[in-house]
Amino acid sequence: MISEFDANAFLFLLKSAQWTVMLTLTATLMGGVAGLVIALARVSHKALLRRAATFYIGVIQGVPVLVILFLAFFGVARLGLDLPAFFAAALAMSLFASGYLAEIWRGAIQSVPKPQWEASTSLALTRLQQFRYIIIPQAIRIALPPTVGFLVQLVKNTSIVSILGVVELARAGQILSVATFQPFLVFVATAALYFAICFPLSQISRRLEVKLSGYAKG
Repeated sequence: MISEFDANAFLFLLKSAQWTVMLTLTATLMGGVAGLVIALARVSHKALLRRAATFYIGVIQGVPVLVILFLAFFGVARLGLDLPAFFAAALAMSLFASGYLAEIWRGAIQSVPKPQWEASTSLALTRLQQFRYIIIPQAIRIALPPTVGFLVQLVKNTSIVSILGVVELARAGQILSVATFQPFLVFVATAALYFAICFPLSQISRRLEVKLSGYAKG
């Protein structure tokens, strides 16, 4: 049955956008926790940890997100777990996010001025205390702009999960395009909603970069 692209259709897009946001937040949270652990391993004094973290990041960044999605979806099924498509998608996007956030945060940690490392070492702090009280607080300020910038890419990459049937924003656009036979109008509205999500994040990233650039240089 063919219907018009009306207020109800746009409301369907809007509700589907909530799943896009939820998927992004889930991937940011889960991927962020994993990414922090990997970033710390990446700057560890232990060569084995550094090599393992470097290998993991290389794999994640060297494999298309679509392949990660299929591996997560079918890999979990091979283990005998029947995960709903959304949870498999969240797992895949979290793995994807962890590889990129780990490298962003590794760069931020290593960008902390060398005198700060030397000063914390001279205070006889343990490695954990050095990171907790001296390095991580400064690295967070350095990492904020690229982290927020990455979230824009993460929002747009969530569109790939539509291939599993997850009705997020991109999938909702496909459904409405078929139902209304008005693909141009539907995808203009879809693009507008993606823009409404991503543009504020882009602006925040730019402002943080300008505001914190002086600190990072210092």
